[in-house]
Amino acid sequence: MPSFFGLPHQAPHERVLIAADAASGLRTMIAVHSTARGPAFGGCRLWAYENDLAAHHDALRLSQGMSMKNALAGLPFGGGKAVIVKPKGDFDRAALFAAFARAVDSLQGAYITAEDVGTTTADMRGVQALTQYVSGIPREGAFGGDPSPKTAWGVFVSIQAGAKMVLGRSDLQGLKVAIQGLGAVGWHLAEFLHKAGAQLIVADIDPAKTAKAQAQFGATVVGVEQILAVPCDVLAPCALGASLNATSIPALQTKLICGAANNQLALPADGDALAKQGITYLPDYLVNAGGIISVAREYRNEGEEGAVMAEVSRIAERVDELLARIKTSGRTPAAEADAWAQSLLVKPA
Repeated sequence: MPSFFGLPHQAPHERVLIAADAASGLRTMIAVHSTARGPAFGGCRLWAYENDLAAHHDALRLSQGMSMKNALAGLPFGGGKAVIVKPKGDFDRAALFAAFARAVDSLQGAYITAEDVGTTTADMRGVQALTQYVSGIPREGAFGGDPSPKTAWGVFVSIQAGAKMVLGRSDLQGLKVAIQGLGAVGWHLAEFLHKAGAQLIVADIDPAKTAKAQAQFGATVVGVEQILAVPCDVLAPCALGASLNATSIPALQTKLICGAANNQLALPADGDALAKQGITYLPDYLVNAGGIISVAREYRNEGEEGAVMAEVSRIAERVDELLARIKTSGRTPAAEADAWAQSLLVKPA
């Protein structure tokens, strides 16, 4: 039976705040997984969950992923995540995020928020009016703003590193990359890959986005129910999580998986299943850390565009290290990355 305090076979989360506001319709869960490295940092997701328990489980999984992501990225932050159950029908967005800001502020800095799926920089500006514990906001004359290009860049350089070590490719020219989801991050990733000469196969629930990708990048468009099974060199899941599962994995026709979506594995055992099928999976929390690096530097009032992009580019070095580690340990990439990240869940020196 699922635990209310944490994920199966895992230590309990440090804190889970459940907050509601009848006037705005806010129903939110803010999960603080770990503050071992510092305040919990992670975005806020607005989504039409099937039920409250589904939202709660998503908050637990996403916040744990943020602990692992921040640890491997070497950031002085722990892991946290907020989810907001999207109200049915019309709602006052400004009032909703004002109520959310008050919930964040009640944690007194134990959790720092930013945008995520379903939320925007404009939403975070509204949050900023009521709490200082927020990032991902454009600032006049200083570094900051939308982190999605940085997330995409981290995935792109990880694909480059993976293609070299796994596929023996010195560049991406002609490489077939299937992108599942053309949201903010998926679109930026498509731009980077197209510029590098990759052949794109794309799918999205919005036909306008796939039509634009076809026109702008010469991408091949397939249905959302087909994208995971198309023959390709690299599969890049950039939609919602749990897309790699017992149903989808047997149909995969790729050698390398590297995408921006969080929690791509439905279960830890799915990492083993991928390895048995000869597929190298680069864990999402390793490769998609560009966004959190960006908002963390913004929050700390550090760096500038060039320095942050250089820091994001070093994600490729950690991909190289992971692939070297598994040759020694004999673990799968997923298991090795988990062990590596867990070893770093301590206060930075």
